[in-house]
Amino acid sequence: MERLGTGIGWRPEIAGTVAELPGLDWVEVVAENICPGHLPEPLQRLRERGTTIVPHGVSLGLGGADRPDPGRLAALAERAQALGAPLVTEHIAFVRAGGPLTASPELEAGHLLPVPRTREALDVLCENVRIAQDALPVPLALENIAALIAWPGEELTEGQFLSELVERTGVRLLIDVANLHTNRVNRGEDPAAALDGLPVDAIAYVHVAGGVEKDGVWHDSHAHPVTEPVLEVLADLCSRTDPPGVLLERDEDFPPPGELAAELDTIRGVVARSADGRTTTAGRTASPAPVPALAERAAAPHATGPAEPAVPSGESPRPGDADPAGEGTPPEGAAPSEAAGSAEPLPPEPVDAASLPDGEAAAAGDAARQRLALAQTALLSALVAGTPAPEGFDHGRLRVQSRALRAKRADVVAKVAPELPDLLGSGYRPAFLRYARTRPMSGGYRRDALDFAEHLLHRPGSGHAPDPAVRRRLEAWWRERSGPAPLPRGRLARLLAGMRRTH
Repeated sequence: MERLGTGIGWRPEIAGTVAELPGLDWVEVVAENICPGHLPEPLQRLRERGTTIVPHGVSLGLGGADRPDPGRLAALAERAQALGAPLVTEHIAFVRAGGPLTASPELEAGHLLPVPRTREALDVLCENVRIAQDALPVPLALENIAALIAWPGEELTEGQFLSELVERTGVRLLIDVANLHTNRVNRGEDPAAALDGLPVDAIAYVHVAGGVEKDGVWHDSHAHPVTEPVLEVLADLCSRTDPPGVLLERDEDFPPPGELAAELDTIRGVVARSADGRTTTAGRTASPAPVPALAERAAAPHATGPAEPAVPSGESPRPGDADPAGEGTPPEGAAPSEAAGSAEPLPPEPVDAASLPDGEAAAAGDAARQRLALAQTALLSALVAGTPAPEGFDHGRLRVQSRALRAKRADVVAKVAPELPDLLGSGYRPAFLRYARTRPMSGGYRRDALDFAEHLLHRPGSGHAPDPAVRRRLEAWWRERSGPAPLPRGRLARLLAGMRRTH
């Protein structure tokens, strides 16, 4: 794997700072935020001076039930070629659900949601990864995500899931140590146990990011300094292997250049000290422990952790809060033997689709995709459309995650369409949160902004004061950005009727 060194996430707000950071080896850019034919000038200058640039995708949804969209894959491949990137990266997550597999409207999360760690979901993920690998001109690496909610009935630990994914596809790994720490606080998962199961030689690079703890819940904000617990997970990882690259992520509330440079120096120091610890007295670097065979990992007990934190009695849950209901569920990952007093059986071996006749293999794969599609659609619908929670999920955690998704939508829409909070003032956020409670996003954030504006114009009582001057400006904004495509006749009639009632 190519050596990357120490890098930082490139963002337009800190483009000037990034260009001047001492000792910076490479940068990572959000793939969906750039246009290959029109790279931002500061990014183009980095490219011209030989700085390695890695595109980091957020919208493929390789953990979803559908096969990867060819258009999204082509766009990611185009960005990799335009940047001369040595690899591209994405996430082990699903970001949308519904559609033809469930005969229901497609829903978008606007967020990275966890994949169930089951063998059937792993089968689907592996096929999706192979499809993506075939379509991309450079190697693919996948990132572990942070999550507040956990799927019921999971069969594999995170380490086992990632290790089998690597063995079956040859994909590289992007290990986010901040996400490992987040899952430790919020879900009781031990980062060391996850690292124990990883094939460390598959690591392409490492993410490090800051966050903050509030009310016993860790918020992976990318807007705070990197904390000591996250650096400790980084040190643990680097004591096991020498990662080809380590990258600092910062997305908001950017500090002065000196503070960013100091954080990078701290990260370099952790990596260097860990490298010294790996070196033997003879001056040779100790090899990492070999990855156990699949059967040995399957037989290993799942890691257990502390019970999830609870919100203090009488407090209302806030975005990021833990389970306010206090339902007393067992610690995540607890083996059945702890409750039943019997030995935990080995999980069944996955079916090798390649050993089945073509017709049977295709049928088995399609059935697995449909089951996963139904499960993911039920979960996402509960989170973004207010439908009942699926069986087996922590209802309190789902409510918290749902509020967090609405809050994120409000924040992102305010960034992509800043005219809306300017027009609506202090009424923007409460009106948007009411709108988002039962109005799922279905076409990206820019479409969400237009749908929200149309919602306000069509329903005067939806949270915005009926000020005629503001309505006229909002209508002009909406018309300018909606384009020439006409609305369906009935929808247009309802919209115009609603506007007439306000004048």
